[in-house]
Amino acid sequence: MRQVLPSFDEETRMAQKFGSRIAGIDEAGRGPWAGPVVSAAVILNQSCVLEGLNDSKKLSARNRDRLFDKILECSEVGIGIGDVSRIDSDNILRTTLWSMSQAVAELSVSPDAALVDGNKCPELNCPVEAIVKGDGRSLSVAAASIVAKVTRDRIMVKLAQANPGYGWERNKGYGTAEHQQAINRLGVTAHHRHSFKPVRLALNKFS
Repeated sequence: MRQVLPSFDEETRMAQKFGSRIAGIDEAGRGPWAGPVVSAAVILNQSCVLEGLNDSKKLSARNRDRLFDKILECSEVGIGIGDVSRIDSDNILRTTLWSMSQAVAELSVSPDAALVDGNKCPELNCPVEAIVKGDGRSLSVAAASIVAKVTRDRIMVKLAQANPGYGWERNKGYGTAEHQQAINRLGVTAHHRHSFKPVRLALNKFS
């Protein structure tokens, strides 16, 4: 069975209605117990060939890093970061949508329209459409998924250096057995999402 790769078909469809600058938007880090949620908005230069561009989850870390650098070289990129305090006060969905809006606001040019991975759209000053599994269908959304993933992974590696023992350099804050055992042993940090049930239960145990 032939692998279906993302293309510019969705961007072309949107451009016919709204204009040529179409931003792809995606996020990384909705599920982890620790660290921020990171969103990226990317307006790809369609004349720039990015070989192997795909949904970040289908790429190795090495290929993500390679493509991350190339995307930044030949595209307009904006990044929005929703920190743990916002996640705990507003919930993860609202914070994710907020970070997407921030990513678009950080673009150096305003998009004519936007494509968002998933089934919910942030509030933007341009037409926006949600596409389920958009990171596997749209090259711009795939690029955004890579930028968001690499940016967040690098944040978690830095947090791991300052907070050793939780394995964040490996698990990136997700709820692995290693992470759970570290919480049981070391307790909860300021970088944990206290509103998430496993962290909340650990807090109650230590209080």
